[in-house]
Amino acid sequence: MNSPGGAAISAEGFGLKGPRGWAFRSVDIEAAPGSLVALAGPSGSGRTCLLLALTGRMRPTEGRAEVGGHSLPRGMAAVRRISALGPVPGVSDLDPALTVDEHLHERALLRRRFDDSFRSLLRPRAEGARAARRRIDESLAAAGLDLSGLVKEGRTAVRDLERLEALRLSIALALIGRPGLLAVDDTDLKLPDADRIAAWRLLRSVADSGTTVLAVCSQARTEECTTVVRTDGAPDLNTHNGTGIEDEGNTEGEGTADALAETGRA
Repeated sequence: MNSPGGAAISAEGFGLKGPRGWAFRSVDIEAAPGSLVALAGPSGSGRTCLLLALTGRMRPTEGRAEVGGHSLPRGMAAVRRISALGPVPGVSDLDPALTVDEHLHERALLRRRFDDSFRSLLRPRAEGARAARRRIDESLAAAGLDLSGLVKEGRTAVRDLERLEALRLSIALALIGRPGLLAVDDTDLKLPDADRIAAWRLLRSVADSGTTVLAVCSQARTEECTTVVRTDGAPDLNTHNGTGIEDEGNTEGEGTADALAETGRA
């Protein structure tokens, strides 16, 4: 799948504070385009807030960051345009009642409506349909989702997908927009070992195609990752860049929840 070019990520002293504490703090990152960056830590350590802040969807409180040449927070809108969310609970959830085909066609239609040039909108309907189909096929291939292997092929409802299949679908939907940055939450959640390895290899493949990938996880598979950022301050011998979270009366989890509730999402 052709990518417009991955987004480089740079952050120094990056932090976000909610009403009752820090969601994350003192994050330093240097990642080249096409990197696979793991944001690793336990639930409540600010990893999802960091993911959303780096994709322009949550406003940081301190420090500096630049994504794809756009500074944060000033360039939040520009970063949103070059980034796409895979699965992020409460933000970009799949609709369990819709089928795989319905999700794919809806996303392709939205991308054509909002992303394409005015001239492309004037193309004959059949030509537009063929272009949308090409985007869908490219995205499915990049995400490794074979519809023929599903219970009812494209007519399979999301509620009937296995966890890894749902992850692949979410990634395929995000890739339809050909982003420079892909963000994936809960990469390893509820996955058996074999599926967890497959998920990391998928993200490595996406990164190798040129798209920078941010992946939230409990434990990074360092064989696949370019950079590992710890959101709990724990040491990691395989961490290239890290973060230290100050202990302020164990308010970190509360700060994360507050930031998710109080910070406006775009």
